[in-house]
Amino acid sequence: MAVLKFEDALGRLEEIVQVLERSELSLDESLKAFEEGVKLSKNCLKLLDDAEKRVEILLGEQGRKRLQAFELPEDGTGSSPSASTAGETAPDHGR
Repeated sequence: MAVLKFEDALGRLEEIVQVLERSELSLDESLKAFEEGVKLSKNCLKLLDDAEKRVEILLGEQGRKRLQAFELPEDGTGSSPSASTAGETAPDHGR
């Protein structure tokens, strides 16, 4: 499979999901579509990982210190962890 642009790979992956959800394919055709979807998914993840590494390089050391995983609050209020009181730290959750 040739390397696709992220948008092209994601678009094809969405098409495959729609076809599989309709369940109009034979078992063999479904397996082939699923296999293609897995390859596309891995390609998308690699492209995203590469983009993240490029952003980290562009930001340099100073930018990396500010990177923080975004987590939805458990109470469902929609506030992000950055909205917490100054001095408090968000729970690590094993990361």
